[in-house]
Amino acid sequence: MRAMASGMTDVGLQREHNEDSYAVLAQYDLYVVADGMGGHRAGDVASRLATDSIADFFRKTSAEDATWPFHFDLTLTEEENRLVAGIRVANRQIFERSLRSREYSGMGTTIVGALFSRKKHRLFVGHVGDSRCYRVRRGEIAQLTRDHSLVNDYLLAMPGMSEEQRAELPRNVITRALGMHDQVQIDLVSDDPQSSDVYLLCSDGLSGMISDEEILDVVTSSGDPDEICRRLITRANDRGGEDNITVLVVRFDDGEAEASPDSKRPTSPAPPLEEGDPASRP
Repeated sequence: MRAMASGMTDVGLQREHNEDSYAVLAQYDLYVVADGMGGHRAGDVASRLATDSIADFFRKTSAEDATWPFHFDLTLTEEENRLVAGIRVANRQIFERSLRSREYSGMGTTIVGALFSRKKHRLFVGHVGDSRCYRVRRGEIAQLTRDHSLVNDYLLAMPGMSEEQRAELPRNVITRALGMHDQVQIDLVSDDPQSSDVYLLCSDGLSGMISDEEILDVVTSSGDPDEICRRLITRANDRGGEDNITVLVVRFDDGEAEASPDSKRPTSPAPPLEEGDPASRP
């Protein structure tokens, strides 16, 4: 099974700068999208620090004798442990940076990361916040992640809420993000990729602007991950482009995996890393 991936990001039409970041590390079959939050460009720093930290962790732990900063969870696979540990490292880096700098105090980021195991032929997905992972298979779309948002928490506690009650809830409040606390709860899901499956990781700048049906229409209209990314961003901007838009597309087929250098592409220039409420988006 071979994974072909492409990621793109766009500032959108109504934001002055881009606080999203993403990483494609083909060497490790690892794909990450982060959507930063915080004033004075701190969201830029948080999202970039998240993708940088996870990528650096995977590089440092590629050797069998590498030391991990967290205990190994025996209830999880090695791949799940590695993905969770990478996200926890990112959370710690963001939290500690926010404590050291008043400028970055309160910054945070959502995260969604997918790790493909070639040995197990299985995709592991870890996420915090409302950045999503979708799967498109045989003309159907499924959201594999659950948004960690105030709206979703209310719906879990009160599934019988009326449409009027739902409309009164603020839709821009998330209940989990990296950097909010020194520890973070990470949700994990896994899936068995099949040939021609497409997995889509995205920030809410995409999912908040176009419907799942529109996403499905774009994904099934092309077999080229680059083209899918471009069309999705264009469609989100056509709907108003109210937020930064980041899309990462992973397509599976039956070909042999090719050795290729990993690439990690932060979105826009951010303040040097040497130097609002994280649960509420501006």
